[in-house]
Amino acid sequence: MALCPVMVDIKALDASAVGRFWAEALGWSAYSPGVTTYVGPAGGLVWPDPVAVGVDVVPVTEAKTTTKNRVHLDLAATSPARQAELVARLKAFGATPVDVGQGDVPWTVLADPEGNEFCVLEPREIYRKDGPIARVAVDCTDPWAMARFWGEAIDWTLHEVTDNRAVLRSAKGVSSYLQFLRTPGVKTVPDRVHLDLLPYPGDDKAAEVARLRALGATDLDLGQGDVPWTCRHGSWCAQVP
Repeated sequence: MALCPVMVDIKALDASAVGRFWAEALGWSAYSPGVTTYVGPAGGLVWPDPVAVGVDVVPVTEAKTTTKNRVHLDLAATSPARQAELVARLKAFGATPVDVGQGDVPWTVLADPEGNEFCVLEPREIYRKDGPIARVAVDCTDPWAMARFWGEAIDWTLHEVTDNRAVLRSAKGVSSYLQFLRTPGVKTVPDRVHLDLLPYPGDDKAAEVARLRALGATDLDLGQGDVPWTCRHGSWCAQVP
C-alpha cells in the first residue's frame, strides 16, 4: 500500500484570487467547483494525475503571519531569459521579492499575493522536462528521517541523499521532486502550505491512515471539524478518493 501526492494545498484569504495567480504562474487552468480553487494542467483534474502534482487553494479567515512557511514550491525555468521573464511576469501579477536569508544565490525568492514564499530557479537540466513545478521543498531538522518516513508513506523513491538534503521522486520518473532541506529551528506555527495525499483506487483510507500512524505520523487538529479527510503532523492530509 502507498499514498499518492496529488495536490499542494495553499491557504488564502482570497482563494479565488490566489488561485488565479498560481494558474498564471504555472501556465495552468484554475477550476472552482466549490469553495476551493484547484489549479492544474488544462483539460481538467485527474486524480492521481500521471504527470503533475496540482495546487489546491483553500479559503481561510486568518492572514499569514511573518513566519516563513516550511513548505514551498520551486518553479522551473528553461533558460536565463525565461527565468527573468517569469520573475517579471509574476511581479506584474502581484508577487513580491522576499528575503528569507538566501544571500547571493542564482534563484529568485518571491511571495505570492498573500505572502506564501516560493522560488524561481535558474535553469537546471534535471528539471527541464518536468513541468512548471520543479520541486516541493520542505524545511526540516533531519532530512534523512523525513525521507525514510515519506519513502514508506508514498509511492515515490529516494533519488538523492546528503547530510543536508534528501530528495524523492515518483518511481515513474515523472512529476515534481519532493526535497527535504536541513534547516535550523523547529516548526512553531501551522504551515499555510502542505501536501494532500490520496489512496489509490481500491485501497482503504482507514488502513492507510493506520499504517502512517505506525510509521510515526501523529494526529493534528487545525480546526478542520467534521471533514472526509485526515490531517497529520508532517504537513500533509489524506483525502477520501
